[in-house]
Amino acid sequence: MADKACVQRLQKEFKALSREPVPHVVAKPSPSDILEWHFVLEGSEGTPFQGGFYYGKLKFPPDYPFKPPGISMITPNGRFATHKKICMSMSDFHPESWNPMWSVSRLLLQTPVPRAQTAYMGVKKMDNAPTTGSINSTVEEKQLLAKQSLACNVKSATFRKLFPELVDKHNELLRLAKEEVERAAAEAAAKAAAPGTSKSGSEGGSQNSVRSRSKGRKTEESTAGGGGQQRNDAVHAR
Repeated sequence: MADKACVQRLQKEFKALSREPVPHVVAKPSPSDILEWHFVLEGSEGTPFQGGFYYGKLKFPPDYPFKPPGISMITPNGRFATHKKICMSMSDFHPESWNPMWSVSRLLLQTPVPRAQTAYMGVKKMDNAPTTGSINSTVEEKQLLAKQSLACNVKSATFRKLFPELVDKHNELLRLAKEEVERAAAEAAAKAAAPGTSKSGSEGGSQNSVRSRSKGRKTEESTAGGGGQQRNDAVHAR
């Protein structure tokens, strides 16, 4: 059970975080456990994590802030294994380096997020520097996981409850994707129909032109033949 001082400190930090949010990060304590915080990190532009939304957890000890929290990622990201603690200087892997003056906001800024200003996700060099909890993956694999991240997150009931705005974003992206598919299908159908109609009309026009020229030649031949017969009749009459 959390100490009274721990609960008060975390409540105070949540209020401070609500007033001054960390850019591209959303964090909320669990409604049933103040020691468990859930966060979502947005991937930065120009990185393999662009477009991704990475869901993770902070697990605070009962005597926080005198001891650091544990940090884990839930969303598959290609940089860290899911549901396993991540090793970093501000986590419970290194309690000797922890400073009780550090806040949750600072912790989130230093969390191994998929953003350009941190080296933990291997963004700057696009590498896979090994550390406890890390995994290896290609840039392409990270990009694919980024595209799939929201769809993966909304499967979690806790995520849906804590971050309804991101669920709405996911639904909006699905709607836009559906409209794009329907629009592309309609354009393809229109293009397929247009050449067929034009070709049919062209062929019909060509056939009519051929028939007209053929009819004209027959008329000319008939006229020419009639004139020859009249000349022959005139010769016999003389």
